[in-house]
Amino acid sequence: MAFSKEILALKKDALQRLTKKFEIAEHIAEENTLKVLQAFRECKVSDIHFNTSSGYAYDDIGRMKLEEVYAKVFGVQSALVRTQFVSGTHALATVLLGLLRPGDKLVSLTGAPYDTMQKVIGYTSSSQGSLKEYGVLYEELPLKEERVAMEQIASVIDDKTRLVLIQRSCGYSTRPTLLIKDIQEICVHVHSIKPDCICFVDNCYGEFVEEFEPTQVGADIIAGSLIKNPGGGLAATGGYIVGRKDLVEQVSYRLTAPGIGAELGASLINNRLFFQGLFLAPHVVCQAIKGALFAADIFTKLGYTTYPKIDAKRGDIIQAIELGSAEKLIAFCAGIQKYSPVDSFVKPEPWDMPGYTDKIIMAAGTFIQGASIEFSADGPLRPPFNVYLQGGLTFEQVMFGVMGAAEEIENLSSNICATEKKRLKIS
Repeated sequence: MAFSKEILALKKDALQRLTKKFEIAEHIAEENTLKVLQAFRECKVSDIHFNTSSGYAYDDIGRMKLEEVYAKVFGVQSALVRTQFVSGTHALATVLLGLLRPGDKLVSLTGAPYDTMQKVIGYTSSSQGSLKEYGVLYEELPLKEERVAMEQIASVIDDKTRLVLIQRSCGYSTRPTLLIKDIQEICVHVHSIKPDCICFVDNCYGEFVEEFEPTQVGADIIAGSLIKNPGGGLAATGGYIVGRKDLVEQVSYRLTAPGIGAELGASLINNRLFFQGLFLAPHVVCQAIKGALFAADIFTKLGYTTYPKIDAKRGDIIQAIELGSAEKLIAFCAGIQKYSPVDSFVKPEPWDMPGYTDKIIMAAGTFIQGASIEFSADGPLRPPFNVYLQGGLTFEQVMFGVMGAAEEIENLSSNICATEKKRLKIS
């Protein structure tokens, strides 16, 4: 690999500094692997559960067993784990549209939701079929110093408040990702104000990062994507919803149709990939966390602001880096793409991605299109031009990708300096 001596020196120093932090990540992976393994054992998973089904798929034993395992892993009564979910946003929208009725109020306790969820809600970003069109009321509780304003929660919860949305991950922002202890505190507080209020957690990017999940500390229902953490890099599509039995059942009628619910849904993809992906997920998430730590260390040493900081406790797999210019953001993504196993020859360009208000640039040389548990980097072309890294099936590939991104930015800076010197000399 033609990395410069400076980049190789940064790599060597980073690996020495990160030894203790890697040990912490590996311990969490060990605990979560044991939890997942125990669920497989208790549910008596067998190879008979790996077959596909077709048509209506009544009594699909593979689908039912997979949902039983998910319920056990997440410590809940019921689960929907389906290939019919096309994305994490789809799973999240299904929960909201399934549980909320005209006149109900939804409150986002973590400020403005992720870009695509704003389209689902419809108040700040108009779209057909949104909650707003269905007469669902909406209120947002602004963050206070980048934290949930606990003392103000009571002011936004009233008799009409049916559900509160808690976004665990930072999304395209620099606020700290919520830790499990934060989610527990929020859920306990909400239920003390209004016991029947549903605490719904957007769990995307957070699965297996800590030793517990939101449903194990008070959340009523959570949702996420299978091409993120819980799919382990093997699930080719799909999403999950887990939580209280009555809530999951109600949501299932939105997934399919009233009167049908969770009874139908063919397993068109070999179920083995979903079982095996879940089994591998704690280890793969550990690889992603180690890669995020490596990126934070390298770019901090290069003088960039990183979110979270290298010493902060992590609640998701995302590492944000403030690059300061569109040129550096594009160069960074080019470096990640260059060291990807798929489409390494492609140069990423900003484009109008569906569901977003700004142009997005994305480096995603992944085996599964858009899989965020595989190593990728993306960001909106808006100040301060943050790039968001996530995922990584192996730490080694993330390491090379981060080094490649650093090299691209260093080369860009050198070229700009050379051009400026030449301009000054001519003038």
